[in-house]
Amino acid sequence: MKKTYTKVFSAAVMAAAAVSATATMSAPASAAAVTIRVERAYAETVWEWNGQVTCPTNQVLTGRSHVGDENRPTTYYCGFVFINDEQVQVHLGDWTPGQTESRSSYIAPPDQALVGRWHTGDENGKTSYRTAALYWQGRQVRLTSPAWTGEYKESNHITEAGYNQVMTGRTHSGDENGKTRYQYATVTFEG
Repeated sequence: MKKTYTKVFSAAVMAAAAVSATATMSAPASAAAVTIRVERAYAETVWEWNGQVTCPTNQVLTGRSHVGDENRPTTYYCGFVFINDEQVQVHLGDWTPGQTESRSSYIAPPDQALVGRWHTGDENGKTSYRTAALYWQGRQVRLTSPAWTGEYKESNHITEAGYNQVMTGRTHSGDENGKTRYQYATVTFEG
């Protein structure tokens, strides 16, 4: 299933907002529109009790689904980010230290997206995450307006990023009947 999100930001509108806020700058005479698009491109299913997933090259996490306990599979959804129809480059970071899944909480550093999750065992097992910074034409892409989803029952849920969003965090408490939440942030670029 291919899911495409697009949003157009006018540099002139953004510049005009900055002018009204500071009253010291003026909008450039020739401001170009920037088009941002997040396109789901890949899904991978692994066993939850021993699953390690890193999105393919230049993709970031855009969703996750899981049904059952740790003996059942988990599916991860990854996608490309495009700015003006040019693919954004994803620079992978290292894996985080493991946290006990039953009381885990992780938020990526500012302007970084989640690109991987690694879990072993049951709710007392360890969960690690992998993040990445995004770059377009040599400049870092921003991830703004982070927001948490509502609570999902871990053993029966699916979550997907909203319009032009990518996954930036996850929390979980308890066993497979416990609650899981996700943080998503909006991809933005200020030229």
